[in-house]
Amino acid sequence: MNYRDHAEEQDETIPDSPMLFGKAPTAVTNPEDPIVHPDPNGAEQVDYEVELAVVIGRDITDASESDVYDRIAGYTVVNDVSGRTAQQSDGQFFRGKSYDTFAPMGPVLIADEDFDPNSADVELRVDGETKQSSNTEEFIFDVGELVSYISQSMTLRQGDVIATGTPGGVGIFRDPVEVLEPGQTVEAEIEKIGTLRNPVVAK
Repeated sequence: MNYRDHAEEQDETIPDSPMLFGKAPTAVTNPEDPIVHPDPNGAEQVDYEVELAVVIGRDITDASESDVYDRIAGYTVVNDVSGRTAQQSDGQFFRGKSYDTFAPMGPVLIADEDFDPNSADVELRVDGETKQSSNTEEFIFDVGELVSYISQSMTLRQGDVIATGTPGGVGIFRDPVEVLEPGQTVEAEIEKIGTLRNPVVAK
């Protein structure tokens, strides 16, 4: 929860520090490759989350906010696809976030000097209909704060990817709920990076 509008749609107070969780690396998949719905018969609610991804270029440990930017290789788009049923059942995020194909990433990596990560439009569309639309100016914790905070607890290695949170408009908090179904196409777009497009298919 790192966008003010996402906190508001959950009726949550603005957090004092970032809340961290992991995704298995086996969840990563390519642009245009399918998001595989693990159970389209209704036992799993699959949701979308457009996020700015920070890719680490050099190892970072115990770094200040001002020091982290020259350790970043660049930025890309990630769709933090989420199995809400597993998430709610487990009471934590790892399994629901880590189904195979639940981390589409791309389409390109752009360098820091070409991009302001803390002031970029973000949008997600399902079958052409806009579901999320915001700007990273809505961040509760900007990129420098996030990377510095994480580095206080663990060393970040070259190639690590940090997903920076999603704005409001996710399917599970819509009324009525709108989750992903096989046959749909998801497009996650971030200004100056491009559009990450993936179809949803049945397992």
